[in-house]
Amino acid sequence: MIKLDQFLKLIGVASTGGQAKMMIFDGAVKVNDVVETRRGRKLVSGDKVTVEQEISINGVTSFDVASFID
Repeated sequence: MIKLDQFLKLIGVASTGGQAKMMIFDGAVKVNDVVETRRGRKLVSGDKVTVEQEISINGVTSFDVASFID
């Protein structure tokens, strides 16, 4: 299990915890296709995290949690 803000830093979408927090509070992050505003949301294998196009990594906007924590 990993918190949403930590996951955003792990995958390189956010460089700091503060940046991750702002992205989440601004509604720029979805978990399983639902906007998530809780930075402490615990992610589990099988969750899908999606970010807005403007903050993508090389055009990738959707990330499977299992690829990073299993």
